[in-house]
Amino acid sequence: MFQNRRAAGELLAQRLRTEAQPIVLGIARGGVIVAEAVAGVLAAPLDIVVIRKVGHPLQPELALGAVAASGETAVTVYAYEFSAESLAPLFSEQAERARLLESRLRAGRPPIDIAGNTAILVDDGIATSATMACAIAHARHAGAQRIVCAVPVAPVESLEQLASKCEAIVVLVPSRDRDFAVGRFYADFREVDDRQVSDALARSSKVE
Repeated sequence: MFQNRRAAGELLAQRLRTEAQPIVLGIARGGVIVAEAVAGVLAAPLDIVVIRKVGHPLQPELALGAVAASGETAVTVYAYEFSAESLAPLFSEQAERARLLESRLRAGRPPIDIAGNTAILVDDGIATSATMACAIAHARHAGAQRIVCAVPVAPVESLEQLASKCEAIVVLVPSRDRDFAVGRFYADFREVDDRQVSDALARSSKVE
């Protein structure tokens, strides 16, 4: 049980000290709080990746995949019941929402260029793996030389699905729980709002 996202990030950072001159990318929103703690311990730059899940039209809680503000996508097995043509507008709508959210969170701050660098992708946990897979696709497209996925907790099945997509995965608690839920591993898992993300970016830019 982690006290909160910041405490989890500080613990996670201890496992990432061997990464040379990384750039830390927090997956908005909750992952940014974990990422800020990681970046602080590693004295690394902090940036964000904004991703929106794409829900099933009839069951919104069932994820068909995810799309990044920059356009990269990842799909789950549930997407295979749809044609590419029917999926396109669903992903397009969420991509636009992701772009609007990213603009709001950045408040005019440009993204950090990660080309040729090690990118550490941080979230507060992994569930279906679609969000992290999408973040990996984003970092790969942006030219990251090495991609490390780092989370406090994740189900073993999702870790296995991601293993071939990145150079390394660091997870503090690989779970085999059948009724897995990220929030169950935190004493404080309250929702993170836009202001908290923007403030984290602002604090990081001052440190740099």
